[in-house]
Amino acid sequence: MAVSTDFAPPFKLIAPYFVIGAIFFVFSVALLFGFDISNLNSMDSHTLSWVHIFLLGFVMMVIFGAMAQLVPVVLEVGHFAVDIYYIIYPLLFIGTILMGYGFLYSPELLPYGGVVVLVSLLVFVFETFMTIKKVKKFNLVMVSVVIANIFLFLGLIFGIMMALGYAGTISVDIMSLLKAHIYLVLGGYVGITIMGMSLILLPMFWLSHSFSWRPVEYALTIMSVAVVVVMLSSIFDSNILEYAGYILSIIALCLYFYQIYIIYKTRVRLDKDIYLYSLLFSYVCLALVLIMGVIYLFYPNTSLLLTIGWILFFGYITFVITGHLYKIVPFLVWYERFAPLIGKQKVPMLADMVPERSAKFQFAFSALGVTICAIGIFFGINDIFKAGVSFLLVGSIFMVKDLMYMINFK
Repeated sequence: MAVSTDFAPPFKLIAPYFVIGAIFFVFSVALLFGFDISNLNSMDSHTLSWVHIFLLGFVMMVIFGAMAQLVPVVLEVGHFAVDIYYIIYPLLFIGTILMGYGFLYSPELLPYGGVVVLVSLLVFVFETFMTIKKVKKFNLVMVSVVIANIFLFLGLIFGIMMALGYAGTISVDIMSLLKAHIYLVLGGYVGITIMGMSLILLPMFWLSHSFSWRPVEYALTIMSVAVVVVMLSSIFDSNILEYAGYILSIIALCLYFYQIYIIYKTRVRLDKDIYLYSLLFSYVCLALVLIMGVIYLFYPNTSLLLTIGWILFFGYITFVITGHLYKIVPFLVWYERFAPLIGKQKVPMLADMVPERSAKFQFAFSALGVTICAIGIFFGINDIFKAGVSFLLVGSIFMVKDLMYMINFK
């Protein structure tokens, strides 16, 4: 699939998303020390605060930064209004802080935080759709971007209703809306965005070619149907629809996992770098999530569900994001700072811009932390969980240090 850098926005627009996202990541890990694993509740104010800080401050912030770069490059059209991105991250930052604080200490702030987040995400969705509107011919990646942003918009609607209900502004059944909100944002936006962008990033960084896209085409279709089915199950309170959606999701993720395996087997670049290690760990975690998800359908219990959620958040999503940062950031910095100097003076290679030793420490501490925490969550042992968080915190600090090193590379 062709990728052109002619339409790429300036790196100074992208960098704040990555830096703020990495700082939120460290902050969200530090907050884990306040959790009591033996008494964890998905609707507890501490849990809700943490989930929104992690997803909005880290996951969404980094994804938005990456999409600001990738959408015009993949679509081969310029942004509709690229300067809009200068207001998205401050709004998302403020909204995340208000929601995180609101859940913990001041529920009356939630509608305000929710509205600020809503405005930032709506601006992002609007700019993305207006950019897509300029495209003459659609391909699979473009379709995935459209579907993901539709789900993000729907997830926002459910989210703001829940925030208003939690604050007591309106009367709604928060639990009935929760599944739809989670699935629309996680499965619908984050999941489909990762699938779609994998079609560009993995073949590009691994130099994979001559393979079939059929598995991921099926995966995107089935995952989209699964998200809609779970959303409907939430609206109509149907257990049959809910479990049908879960089963379809597992099938979609299995197909996606198979597509990644195909891309990996056809790769030309065999570098054993931090990118490879991070993705291998993330997809091993995805395989574990699928296996445990199947077990949960037949033997549901809280500790297994919490462990699945942990491995999905920190094992799969986090390592996919951090692994790609070690590839995307050096490439963007090199293209803007050093590409114009080719032929005039000696320029660094991309690999020279990655602090290899520090990156290995980041990976080792983070992977060990995720694993130890998962054991602590599954068996409900607080001391083991806190030990894992300690390792994870060190890994997250290394991540911020490495990111700043790559951004400021001279």
